[in-house]
Amino acid sequence: MISLKNLKNIITAFLLILTLAFVGIATNSQIALADTTTNPTTAAEVFSANCAGCHINGSNIIRRGKNLKQKALKKYGMDSIANISNLVTNGKGIMPAYKERLSEQQIIDVSAYVLSQAETDWK
Repeated sequence: MISLKNLKNIITAFLLILTLAFVGIATNSQIALADTTTNPTTAAEVFSANCAGCHINGSNIIRRGKNLKQKALKKYGMDSIANISNLVTNGKGIMPAYKERLSEQQIIDVSAYVLSQAETDWK
């Protein structure tokens, strides 16, 4: 018979594996979108092609509290173009780095886009 503690560990491991699989699928989808012949040119298009898989409408499907809403951006010190650009460029935790996928200008533009969208609560 499985103890309650072992059952919790099994469920936790299963959820972790499921989350990692989902992140892998989302990341591969983003790469596929970024590599299509329709090269995104505007900040909104870059965001849609590379970020919206996890951050649709400024939310975060992986870590709910780490969204792109103004309150969270301020809380985590991501309320400047420089800080957001650094995060997008180098990644952090489960967020991948985009320095190999996006140009420096695209990263700056999408960072400014995130800030402007946060100011309007992504409406």
